[in-house]
Amino acid sequence: MKILVSEPIAEKGLEKLVQEGATVDLKTSLTRQELLKIIGEYDALIVRSNTKVNEELYQKATQLKVVGRAGNGVDNIDMDGATKRGIIVVNTPDSNSVSACELTIGLLLATCRNIPQHHIRLKGKVWDRSGLKGMELLDKTVGIVGLGRIGSLVATRLKSFGMKIVAYDPYISDSRFQHVGVEKKEKLEDLMRVCDILTVHTPKTEETYGMIGKEQLAVAKKGLTVINCARAGIVNEVALIEALKTKIVARVGIDVPEGEPEPISPLLEYDNVIVTPHAGADTKEAQDNVGVTIAQEVISALRGEMVPNAVNLPTLHTQELAAVKNYLKLGETMGKLYYQLEKEAVEKVEITYRGEVAAMETSVISLAILKGLFEPVLKEKVNYVNASVVAKSRGVVVTESKESEVDSYLTLITVKVISKGKEFTISGTVFGKDDLRIVEINGYEFDVIPMPYMLIAENMDKPGVVGQMGTLLGVAKVNIATMQLGRKLTDNRAMMVLTVDSEVSKETLEFVGGVDGILRVRFVKL
Repeated sequence: MKILVSEPIAEKGLEKLVQEGATVDLKTSLTRQELLKIIGEYDALIVRSNTKVNEELYQKATQLKVVGRAGNGVDNIDMDGATKRGIIVVNTPDSNSVSACELTIGLLLATCRNIPQHHIRLKGKVWDRSGLKGMELLDKTVGIVGLGRIGSLVATRLKSFGMKIVAYDPYISDSRFQHVGVEKKEKLEDLMRVCDILTVHTPKTEETYGMIGKEQLAVAKKGLTVINCARAGIVNEVALIEALKTKIVARVGIDVPEGEPEPISPLLEYDNVIVTPHAGADTKEAQDNVGVTIAQEVISALRGEMVPNAVNLPTLHTQELAAVKNYLKLGETMGKLYYQLEKEAVEKVEITYRGEVAAMETSVISLAILKGLFEPVLKEKVNYVNASVVAKSRGVVVTESKESEVDSYLTLITVKVISKGKEFTISGTVFGKDDLRIVEINGYEFDVIPMPYMLIAENMDKPGVVGQMGTLLGVAKVNIATMQLGRKLTDNRAMMVLTVDSEVSKETLEFVGGVDGILRVRFVKL
């Protein structure tokens, strides 16, 4: 096992590689050309965020089997190129969770007690506490946005301060809230109205970017303390500054200012704002954890073992992969549809395999379904190998059953998602070698080829609805590729699934949703 480490990792990580019998070359100052010249000698490459692992590198890396990212994000790694070549990509998404949690607590204490401001005065030989009266945490209410791994750790620790904990996370089941012992708020605004301290622990996605903005801060309790150790932009800085000026927000602690790594955020000018330079993972322990974890994952992957943080496809025998690869794609597609059509937190997922697929290695297909289900709301943290762990950590029960026979199809996969007493079902099949089809959604039957852009509308089954939708989409210059209709004669309802050639704007969706007879319409992006 010959491994190239092109960016620094902790000494303990390097020691782990050597202990496992690997030949390790630590070369952290290579030029791009030097890297390309030698990469063909190595079985594995360990990087952080600067080394670009792309098509140019893959063409030279003829022996490469594993790329290890010592950290979380994999933006610098071409995932498709790796998967196509059978190169496993692994990362370390949870190695810094405790450090990020503890920095949150540190910023919270420093902010509420004005510790840096006192420090600066006394260092300047000034003994003066005036204007720096602090706030106790006892009996205060802290609102946590995002009850994932770090949010849960923060909640557990803040309980010891005698605080009341409330949280908002629409993608976490009620059972998870109960397990952590946290009161759930169904709406973000409900949380904002009651909390004395707000702390953010959610991934940065299209949905969460700017989620704490002017409207949310307008309903907050006056004197709010805001802590953000997650990602820049989740709390809108313009709205936050305005809230500081109007004294809705009394103090801020932030580890992720806008414009990082450049110190250009306007928040730096405010005395009641404490700022750190994205230091959440900057502890010896976190870096040791990252180094040791990435070392173990790379070694395991080189030995052909299952890897807990494989970002792309798990290691399968060639014949097994050939048999299930289209079902992996189908399963992930069906999983992705749920949160785009529904918003309730998942409590249980029941997966049923019927016909020929029941004889295959279905466990990996189930992982693909879970990956598709959670990836849109967690982004890079979900992969084929850790999908079941993610489900378990979120309190989601997953069951799998098989039936050898099925009516109408040679093979059929049905996914039932249960949430708060509601049931959502979707079924799919594969025709031939690679012809994927969605054949049922919530009891409506179709024969739809899943495409990158789709509109799914539930409507009253009456004349004129379909025509009006087509007309309005035409006015908005949205071209319809295909249209499928499913009906339920028992309740006089129908569902339309349209594949379209481009994205559909929110304005157009609102326009279409206003058509008489349209009950609900969703834009789906796969």
